[in-house]
Amino acid sequence: MTTPLLELRDVGKTFGNVIALDGISTSVRAGEVTCVLGDNGAGKSTLIKILSGVHRPDRGELLLDGSPVEWAAPREALDAGIATVYQDLAMIPLMAVWRNFFLGRELTKGWGPLRRFDSAQARRVTTQALGDMGIDIRDPDQPVGTLSGGERQSVAIARAVHFGARVLILDEPTSALGVRQAGVVLRYIAQARDRGVGVVFITHNPHHAFPVGDRFLLLGRGRSLGDFAKGEITQEEVTRLMAGGAELDQLTHELQRPPV
Repeated sequence: MTTPLLELRDVGKTFGNVIALDGISTSVRAGEVTCVLGDNGAGKSTLIKILSGVHRPDRGELLLDGSPVEWAAPREALDAGIATVYQDLAMIPLMAVWRNFFLGRELTKGWGPLRRFDSAQARRVTTQALGDMGIDIRDPDQPVGTLSGGERQSVAIARAVHFGARVLILDEPTSALGVRQAGVVLRYIAQARDRGVGVVFITHNPHHAFPVGDRFLLLGRGRSLGDFAKGEITQEEVTRLMAGGAELDQLTHELQRPPV
C-alpha cells in the first residue's frame, strides 16, 4: 500500500462544551475518492475546515505524505496542494468563466508599471483546461451565473485540478442539483480521480457517494460510525448506519398502512 496523500489520526475538535469531532481517523490516497457521509450536525463542516487549514485540531494528527503537518492558515494548505471547493464555489456570477477561472491567480504580462492581466492567454488556458476534463462550455466569455449548477461545479473542479490540486475537497457538490446535473458532477469527480487526484467527497447522499467512492467515513454527531473500504460495506448498510438502524426500522413500522 502506498503512503496516503492525507491522513487523519484520532482527530478531535471542541468549541467550548460542544464536541464537534471526536476520535476521527481516515485516509485519502492518490487516485481514490474518500466519501465523508453524515447528516446535518454530524461534523462534516468542521472536518473540512481542519483539512483545509481553517481550524487546527485540538488533538490527534493530520499527516501529509506520511509527515505530520499543522496549517497556520488556509493558504498553507492550498500551497501544499489541498484545494477546497465550497458550496458557494467562490465565484462571482457576473464575471466571465475565464475570469473566474483565474480569480486570485491572475496571469500577467509586461513588467513594472506596464504589468497587466493577460486576458487573451487566460481565455486560451481556460478553454484548454476545461477541454482536458471533457467539459464543454459554450462560450468562456459568458458570465458564470448563466451556467447550470452542474456546470459551475465542473468549472470549479477543473480550476482546482489545473492549479495543481493533489487533494480535492468537495463540500456537498451535488446537494442542490437535480438527478441529471448531479450525474454530471459525479462524472467529473471520477475524472479528477482518474487523473491521480485524491478526492474527499463530502455528502449526505449515499446514492451519490457509492458509485464513485473507494472509502467511506461515516460521521454521527462528531463521532465516527466506521471507516470502510468499498468492499467492506454495501450501500444499504451505509444508509442504515447514517439513519440509525433501529430508528429507521421504527420509522418504517410507524409509516406502514394498517391492514384493511
